[in-house]
Amino acid sequence: MVNQDDKIDKRAKLKLRKIVRDLSKKRARHTEFISVYIPAGYNIQGIIDQISGELGTSRNIKTTSTRKNVTGALEKILQTLRLYKKTPERGLALFSGNVSEREGQMDFRIWEIEPPEEIRLKMYKCDQVFYLEPLTEQLENKVVYGLLVLDRREANLAFLKGKHIVPIMRLDSMVPGKFRVGGQSAQRFARTIEGMAKDWYKKVGDRATENFNPHQISGLIVGGPGPTKEDFVNGDFLSTDLKKKILAVKNIGYTDEYGLKELVERSEDVLKESEAMIEKKVMEKLLTMLATRKEMIAKGEQKVREALAAGAVSELIISENISDDVFDELTDKAYETGADVIIVTNKTQEGKQIESLGNVAAILRYALA
Repeated sequence: MVNQDDKIDKRAKLKLRKIVRDLSKKRARHTEFISVYIPAGYNIQGIIDQISGELGTSRNIKTTSTRKNVTGALEKILQTLRLYKKTPERGLALFSGNVSEREGQMDFRIWEIEPPEEIRLKMYKCDQVFYLEPLTEQLENKVVYGLLVLDRREANLAFLKGKHIVPIMRLDSMVPGKFRVGGQSAQRFARTIEGMAKDWYKKVGDRATENFNPHQISGLIVGGPGPTKEDFVNGDFLSTDLKKKILAVKNIGYTDEYGLKELVERSEDVLKESEAMIEKKVMEKLLTMLATRKEMIAKGEQKVREALAAGAVSELIISENISDDVFDELTDKAYETGADVIIVTNKTQEGKQIESLGNVAAILRYALA
């Protein structure tokens, strides 16, 4: 069952997708379009002061038309910023410029975007196009993974969301390092250390089980130097469901934040394969139902449009290769009727399969007459 918060998040991303698509088509004649990114928590007055400074500088631009277009865009941004008492919770992106297609005419527009995910950078950019990369990154299919790096000294847990590593916690152990003791004392000491190591693994496993819900992550990747990671994974320290989620165990040199980055770098092959599996599973479900219960499937624009109008669609599966107008129409209707939306890229075998069905299909709640 789809979580309602997930639907809200997907709808926000679809809305952002449409804005980004429209902005990407805009072109200025010269370096006249302004893009401003304000990170979450940043003092908005500081941005107002910066833009005021840029406005003063822009009045020295020699070319009359460029000067008018840049100052006009900056004035629009200042007017908008002064309406905010503080930066929105997830940050703010502003885009402004003269978008008139006829030279010499003025049509200053401004777009203000409070994105579905946090903005992490502060940027002012003046160019012939709007700078959209930070927003397009938010539109990527962000499968969430669990990351765990450990040895006998420490452990770090984190989520991998898209390209971003989000630390959860660091744990420090009390397991002693190398020692020099002879005879029976050495044997007793070795047994004591092994007991402490098992207690340490249990502590790490308990924290991992608490933080990595196996139903909410697409996989768990474990890493560390030496044999510790294998001892941990092969032992009985993780819940059964979480253990089934392990995608890979990687040998890395560190167990700190750098170790988390190294783990991601060494796991690119696994991550790509796992992300591809999401589209694969959706298409497998669709094609299986098409073969066994075809009355529960609608395919092609017209049939899907009719099913959406009847409120019969449970899951709308749509290619990103479909025309913008049709994409907007069908996805808007899907969310109006409570259907889930799955966007399939055009870079995979699954993308080719949905194209063969007319670029859009739907799994129905009930059969239509």
